[in-house]
Amino acid sequence: MENGAAPTAPAVIVAIDGPSGTGKSSTSKAVAAQLGLSYLDTGAQYRAITWWMVTNGIDTADPRAVAAAAEKPEILSGTDPQNPTITVDGVDVAGPIRTQEVTAKVSAVSAVPEIRARITELQRAIAGSAVTGIVVEGRDIGTTVLPDADLKIFLTASAEARAARRSGELKDADVKATQEALAQRDAADSSRKVSPLAKAGDAFEVDTTDLTLPQVIECVVTLVEEKRAAK
Repeated sequence: MENGAAPTAPAVIVAIDGPSGTGKSSTSKAVAAQLGLSYLDTGAQYRAITWWMVTNGIDTADPRAVAAAAEKPEILSGTDPQNPTITVDGVDVAGPIRTQEVTAKVSAVSAVPEIRARITELQRAIAGSAVTGIVVEGRDIGTTVLPDADLKIFLTASAEARAARRSGELKDADVKATQEALAQRDAADSSRKVSPLAKAGDAFEVDTTDLTLPQVIECVVTLVEEKRAAK
């Protein structure tokens, strides 16, 4: 390059899927920040629309009621990995969407086809407009949302490791109760008819059980850099 300018790396779309407690969010944010990519937490979007349903008195156990309201809330996701934001109708909901009430209801809301169609369309638009590329994390990114992603990664970990990590995040939560809650969430997300939690056939599987977070990040960064170099 002239004047010593560094060549611009090609844009790359990275899909990172897996169940809760595998290190998806921490890994995705760190990889995006390190490589200058945008970042999207798709789970936060489902939590946001669930929070809106709860706040507006929609019966989240009634799929028809949820479907009827699917288009109403305006959800905006900030894609800066250093400061990812999410608002619903202009309200910052980054904190409220992490409550136990939302966590308990998000699987039911997420299973409604109209909700998945609305959020999937939003996710594809965000990924398509990411100039430098993006890391998109969720449960059905490589299989449904972005089946043509440049790189697909599926993070796994033992049930015990996942529960211990999530309990730590939830500050002194009971590990056994957390493990049971994760198992219920996995079962619901893996068995839903529309876009279930699943590993794409062409995804790299990374078991994070015995890896530190820096090791997981290093592994994923290496995979992304190899993919970039091949483009």
